[in-house]
Amino acid sequence: MNNEKVFSCDWLGRTLTIKTGKLARQADAAVTAQYGDTSVLATVVEAKEERDGIDFFPLMVEFEEKLYAAGIIKGSRWIKREGRPSDEAVLTGRMIDRSIRPLFGADSKKDVQVMITVLSADGKNDYDIVSLVAVSAVLSIAGLNWHGPIAGVRVGRVEGQYIFNPTYEERLVSDMDLIVAGANEKVIMIEADGKEIKEADMVEAINMGQKNLQSAINLIGEMKKNVTVTKKPVAKKLVSLEEIEAEKQMEKIFDMAKAWLSKNVRVILFDKTHYTKGERKSAVGNIKQGLDQYLFDQNIDKDKRAAAINHLVDEAVDAEVTRAVLKDKKRVDGRKLDEIRNLSAEVSMLPRIHGSGLFNRGETQVLSIVTLGAPGMEQSLEGLEGVGTKRFMHHYNFAPFSVGEARPIRSTGRREIGHGVLAEKALIPVLPTKEEFPYTVRVVSETLSSNGSSSMAATCGSSLALMDAGVPIKKTVAGIAMGLASNEDMSQWEILTDIQDLEDGQGGMDFKITGTADGITAIQLDTKTHGLTEEMIAKTINQSKKARLEVLEVMNKAIDKPRPDLSPYAPRITSFHIEPDRIREVIGTGGKVINEIIAATGVSIDIDDDGLVMVCGTDAAKVVEAVNWIKNIVRDFEPGEIFKGKVVRLMDFGAFIQLTPNKDGMAHVSELAPYRVGRPSDFIDIGDEVTVKIIEIDDMGRVNLTLNGLVENEHLWKDGKGKQEGDFANPRFNRGDNDRRGGGGRGFRR
Repeated sequence: MNNEKVFSCDWLGRTLTIKTGKLARQADAAVTAQYGDTSVLATVVEAKEERDGIDFFPLMVEFEEKLYAAGIIKGSRWIKREGRPSDEAVLTGRMIDRSIRPLFGADSKKDVQVMITVLSADGKNDYDIVSLVAVSAVLSIAGLNWHGPIAGVRVGRVEGQYIFNPTYEERLVSDMDLIVAGANEKVIMIEADGKEIKEADMVEAINMGQKNLQSAINLIGEMKKNVTVTKKPVAKKLVSLEEIEAEKQMEKIFDMAKAWLSKNVRVILFDKTHYTKGERKSAVGNIKQGLDQYLFDQNIDKDKRAAAINHLVDEAVDAEVTRAVLKDKKRVDGRKLDEIRNLSAEVSMLPRIHGSGLFNRGETQVLSIVTLGAPGMEQSLEGLEGVGTKRFMHHYNFAPFSVGEARPIRSTGRREIGHGVLAEKALIPVLPTKEEFPYTVRVVSETLSSNGSSSMAATCGSSLALMDAGVPIKKTVAGIAMGLASNEDMSQWEILTDIQDLEDGQGGMDFKITGTADGITAIQLDTKTHGLTEEMIAKTINQSKKARLEVLEVMNKAIDKPRPDLSPYAPRITSFHIEPDRIREVIGTGGKVINEIIAATGVSIDIDDDGLVMVCGTDAAKVVEAVNWIKNIVRDFEPGEIFKGKVVRLMDFGAFIQLTPNKDGMAHVSELAPYRVGRPSDFIDIGDEVTVKIIEIDDMGRVNLTLNGLVENEHLWKDGKGKQEGDFANPRFNRGDNDRRGGGGRGFRR
């Protein structure tokens, strides 16, 4: 039975189509969204029962890349099934999660699982925007306590003109890649990277993006009106008289606890300035202990005291932190609203590694380490966007000890991947081109201590480490996390610079912004509100510039430009171009020539299709040897050039001398000495090293040589070795043209 319903509209020049009622009908709700020929399936299922013992909303967003969507079979010989999600899939899932999570009601503790499966990818329209629209649509008809719909749009800029939902091809020439999610004149989520975008331009792009969401939102609204939304029935529990009495008692206990908290939270939190995370944790601990003692004195048993503490204290602390900011312009650690914590920066922290940077902001500390490798160490990529390579990688680690915890070490999580890629995007605009710096570069940021935006500290530490390693980045990059304090209806709000621990509560945001002194390179916004206004976004971005410049000033005192030389422990790369049609000469049949060079010198050699040759090794002398070897293979010989080479073959009419590994020349018997030599074998032996000069390159490309007139060869002539009796004074007049015959060796006809 097909109950499919189809809804379509024109959105930014292409048709957006949403369908429901045909696929995945056992899910609570399912839709497909199609934009161009990119199509995704989004489903949602809510668990039947609440999960006990949790104090958060258990939302799971799972994004699945299926290679069939792009007509790809996995490249591995052994594994053809999709494995763990790619970083791109993880980032897309995180982006969708950050967009929809703030709009769920906080009261439910039932697991909600949203799954997105890419069914087809057209190579033009990115599936992330289509997926976000599909998820908004499916949540809108699932009967959940979700305050949508929303939509997302991608914004690019080419030659100063904004383009919306640009194709992959258009994004290649765009100087920004911005995703905006939101609705009702508010922005909920931002993901951006750009080439030093001016603050005013970024604000304008965000506002333009928000204004272009409406068509997609209207289409979801039309679908919602025409699709029967079945509200999930709330299971009614049979409640005994004892349970009713217990619930009334808990309400009284909660009222008592709230009254005590209203009198004491402000006093304890602001009785003095709590400068450190430990002091603030201790203050919150004192609140919990004080409430526990008060309820104990009221003869409340332990379990009920614990319930009151768990349900009420954190909420009361959040409310007081917000109140102090909004009413008193005061922060728990005593800072002004636009003030950054203490900063410090160092480089060259470790011996032998290629580059390092240590960045501290308050109690957040990140150590970033650079490793340089040969071009062949690039990461290979395979996904719905096709195959490719990646020459710059930033990896972020977050150890339990960084927050004073002891817990098992698991595989890299979504948060670590997301933070790593955020710093990576922040730094890409200042990296040198492959032609300028052909190394593969890996930066690892180790979070040693965390209390507020370690991802921004990782950006700063990585910028320091790259300069310490001698990577010629164009400018220093810094990052800062901005926060928000707001009341419930958003009628009062303040922007906070450099948020930490207690400041990231309800009614807040985590607005990370990176850039150079000249502009923004990346943005990531999460919010715990129903969205930010234009005014909030503009104030945040402008206030962040002041903070970023302060951070850059401290970083520049540690190192203000890349070191002129690489670490002595870093590999050396020499790059140069050869004619593309001569690449095969360097590689040789079956790789024979290039493998011979690698075996003899211990270097690695990478050759691009355009003829860019990159020779990499840790022994500078061996690198030079390999470079000269390759250059000699492809060199064009000129008369008058002088070489030192070994005799490789002797014939009656002359000697063949190796000039380069793939090229020999011939010295006629009359060119071996300033006197007539009878037989070349009487004068020199195979393996002898002699100096020769090119006297001619004939029409067939054969190289003719002479030993005469070169002082380096005088030791061969001093005893008249091989001299033929009856010689004339000038041997050049004592031979006929027919004496110059034959040929052979590499470069000659045999």
